[in-house]
Amino acid sequence: MRRVRYEHSGGPEVLFTEDVPVPAPGPGELLVRVEAAGVTLPVVRKVREPRDPIPLGGEIAGEVVSTGEGVGGYAPGDRVTGLCFGHGYAEFALLHVTMASPVPDGASAVDAVALVRSGLVAYGALDAARPEPGEAALVTAAAGGVGHLALQLARLRGAARVTAAVSGAGAADKTAFLRSLGADEVVTYDEQTWGEPVDYALDAVGGELLTPAVRALAPHGRLVAYSSGGGTVQAYDLLVGAKSVSGFQMGLVARERPRVYEAWRREVWKLFGTGALRPAVHAEFALQDAAKAHAVIEARGNLGKVVLIP
Repeated sequence: MRRVRYEHSGGPEVLFTEDVPVPAPGPGELLVRVEAAGVTLPVVRKVREPRDPIPLGGEIAGEVVSTGEGVGGYAPGDRVTGLCFGHGYAEFALLHVTMASPVPDGASAVDAVALVRSGLVAYGALDAARPEPGEAALVTAAAGGVGHLALQLARLRGAARVTAAVSGAGAADKTAFLRSLGADEVVTYDEQTWGEPVDYALDAVGGELLTPAVRALAPHGRLVAYSSGGGTVQAYDLLVGAKSVSGFQMGLVARERPRVYEAWRREVWKLFGTGALRPAVHAEFALQDAAKAHAVIEARGNLGKVVLIP
C-alpha cells in the first residue's frame, strides 16, 4: 500500500510517498481502507517542528477490512470514521475501536472527515466556553476546517453576534464565505481592534494572537484555546477584566470521557442531517499530492476542509 511520511522536519517539500505492507490490526483495532483523510493545521505544524518524525494521522473515513482481537460492534464492510493517531495518510490505516464511529447512510467519506474531528472539536470547544443565548462570540481561524463549523455552531447555540477573525490571505473571499455562514463581522488579525467586545472567544491559532484575542473579550469574558500554536497570556490582562482562559483537547475527551464524546458525535451528525450544520470542503487532493495539501493549509487560504483521497 502507499502512505505518506517524512524523514526530517521542514515544509511541505519533505513529504514523500512510499510503498509499505498493509498493517495487521492488533487488539482493539480496525483495519480501514481509507477513502478520505483530513489535513489539519496541527499536523502541518508538527512536520515543521525540530523533532523526530511522527506518523501523519488525524481523521479518516473508509471501510472496515478486518478487525483485531476483542473488537465488537464492527465487521468487515462497515463504513466508519474516527481519529487515527497512527499513519492516516495512507491507503489502509489502523483505527482503535474507541475512536471509531459509524458513518450514517447518505453521508460520504469526505462528509465524515469534514465532521469527525473538525465538527467535534468545534462542538467541544464551544461547550467549554459555556455559551449563553444572546452572547457575542469570536472565532479565530474562522475560515478553516474547525473554525467555519464553530461559527455555525455558535449561531445555533444562540449567539446574538459572531465575529470571525482570519488571516489577511484571501480576505475578500473569506469575508464572503463567512458571511454566508452567519458571521456578522469579519476582521483580519492585523487590525488594531477586532470589533465590539465579545463574551467568549474560540481560538485555534495561539501564539501572538492570544493577546489580541484576550483583549477582544468583554469583562468576565471566556477564551477557549484549542490550538497547537502555544503562546502566553499575561495574568494581569485576565485580572483587570476578570477574564478567564481554558484549554480544550479533543483526544483527551475521546479517551477519558467516551460517553460525552459519543453524545457530541450524535449531535453533530444530527445537525448535519437536518442541514443546520454545513461542512465546506476547500479542496480534495490525491494521496501523492499531500505536499500540495499542506501548502494550502500553510498559506492560510483555505475555505473549509482540505482532504486527501487515497
